[in-house]
Amino acid sequence: MPSYSTMLPGSSSFKFQPFLTKISPMTKKMNYRNLLIYTCLCLLPLFFHPSLSCDSVHRACRKLVNRDPDLKYHFCVASLESDPRSRTVTLEELGAISIMMTISNATNLKSYIFELLEDKRFDPYSKGCLRDCLELYSDAIDTLREAHDDFKNKHYFDAKRGFSSAMDASVTCEEGFFEKEGEASPLSKEDERFFQLCLMDLAFATILDKK
Repeated sequence: MPSYSTMLPGSSSFKFQPFLTKISPMTKKMNYRNLLIYTCLCLLPLFFHPSLSCDSVHRACRKLVNRDPDLKYHFCVASLESDPRSRTVTLEELGAISIMMTISNATNLKSYIFELLEDKRFDPYSKGCLRDCLELYSDAIDTLREAHDDFKNKHYFDAKRGFSSAMDASVTCEEGFFEKEGEASPLSKEDERFFQLCLMDLAFATILDKK
């Protein structure tokens, strides 16, 4: 074995050699395992985050129901949790999601009414009511879009007026069928769902208007 002095620069026998380390298969395996464990630990909070967000949706819905007891709590939770974006948003952003849901619902409802108008089971009176509902929901969509812009710009008072106006579409639609004795509305469930969504939008705007 060479003495310590021969390993020092300046000694006559010193030769520079790169420092190379041969990694054994066992070392490679341990490093890979450590990397895997570290990666799992870094990703672990992501798996638990949705449960925290679900709590925030529940808290938001409790606030909305306290503001308007006509709003159904479970309907609120189920509606908001159906959108993945609701997991990591503020109360304002949650309200915007709710409004877009309402607009989408009214748009789908228009398509459904078009289908019913093609159904030969409905008599002229029922189809007349369906046409009225179609017009009501067409107007409601325009009103909701304006209210959405007001909401984004924090003009909550104007947004509340828009939501209240749009909500009337479902009520007026139902009343049209009931004007004839014995007539049943084929849109009862759809009108109720739209009404509940509007209640959510209105409650969001009311809460944020008080902040």
